[in-house]
Amino acid sequence: MFLQVLTTDDFFAFTDTLIVGGIDHARLLVDMARAIGGIAAFFYISKRIYEELIADNPISLLPLLRPFAFVLVLSFWGVFVNLLLVPTKGLASLSESIYANKKALVALLLEQKQDAMLASDLPIFYENEEKEAALWDKGINLLLTSYNIITGRAIQNQINFYIMDAIRQVLESLFEAIVYLIAFLRTVFCVLLVIFGPLVFALSIFDGFQDNYLQWIARFINVNLYLPIALLILSLDQEVLIYMLEWEIIQINSMLIYQPQMFYVSSLIVPVCGIIGLSMVPRIASWIVQASGTGSGGGRMVRTAATMAITKGMLK
Repeated sequence: MFLQVLTTDDFFAFTDTLIVGGIDHARLLVDMARAIGGIAAFFYISKRIYEELIADNPISLLPLLRPFAFVLVLSFWGVFVNLLLVPTKGLASLSESIYANKKALVALLLEQKQDAMLASDLPIFYENEEKEAALWDKGINLLLTSYNIITGRAIQNQINFYIMDAIRQVLESLFEAIVYLIAFLRTVFCVLLVIFGPLVFALSIFDGFQDNYLQWIARFINVNLYLPIALLILSLDQEVLIYMLEWEIIQINSMLIYQPQMFYVSSLIVPVCGIIGLSMVPRIASWIVQASGTGSGGGRMVRTAATMAITKGMLK
């Protein structure tokens, strides 16, 4: 892996500070949202009481508590946002630790693969008590080593290994850069949602905007799932890479002559699969928490309640 100026731990810690700063900036809108919420609560309660009095129905206090619940959320906006961030932060930390462990194992397997290649190309320089139990085996190893050195196969295979490893590192650096991009976009969306969230909750008190707070919560959770999903995809990609490297090492050890054309999967195909998987992060997040589906569900609830109210009035 190429030298990284900024590690993922440092970058994710920096994005967390940006989100905390967004919570601090949101306090500027909390007072405005409280004022809007107070006006909306006055109209909301007045309308509900008027409708109940006109219909000669007893006044129910429970529906009238809805505006106070929103005002309570606005009063503790920072606590509410941090509460929503707890599950996604835990998932991101777990996914990052799993990915870090996989990277160390991949580095070890790459060293073992190179040693297996050298043992296959230059067996005379590697002690193997099982293979070299007889003088015949030592003679074959000497002839094979001499042939690979004279023809340049050993050097060619090593150059091929370093070229393919460089390509793998470039591709892995590319999809790690995509992870940084996903983390940055997640931070931007999250900060914007946190700053303008108080206004959304205040407007949700007005009739006609009842579902806005549900859409905000769904979008907030959806955006914060980007990072743990991306890290999990990287972990799965590393798991496939580990499996392929283990298989390649077994195949190389069983070969008499190393054939590099058989071992391009771990260097090309697996990293490309990781890049394709990272491009699916927003879609996967929408499968887990659908940010655009709350409006239709809330609209159905409103329409059902309106139909029941109309039916009740007709029965009277």
